[in-house]
Amino acid sequence: MGRQYLISAQAEPLRTVAFGGIGAAYAVLGAPLANPSRLIIFTNDTDADVTVSLDGVDDHFIILKQSFKLLDIATNKSVQDGFYFRQGTQFYQKRTAGAPSTGSLYFETIFAG
Repeated sequence: MGRQYLISAQAEPLRTVAFGGIGAAYAVLGAPLANPSRLIIFTNDTDADVTVSLDGVDDHFIILKQSFKLLDIATNKSVQDGFYFRQGTQFYQKRTAGAPSTGSLYFETIFAG
């Protein structure tokens, strides 16, 4: 009989900010993480570069226009092992220069269930 796996991938609801909600100052990017996150995907389909912050003050990640950033920080780890973004982490977003005029910023996250 095959090996039974007790870890399954679960996704939190998609977080989205339309181009008009991406300003010059940091603003929240959806709800805080409800679970410890193993994989995060930021997709920027706007026509402007966007910066993401973990504290709403400092710049941590840049997502260039029409691109994505994948943070796969716990591949091939058990539920107990690994490197996670902590439950309750709030992400923030802002434009780097020039206001976007089209598109949205998307934030997806996967956790181990």
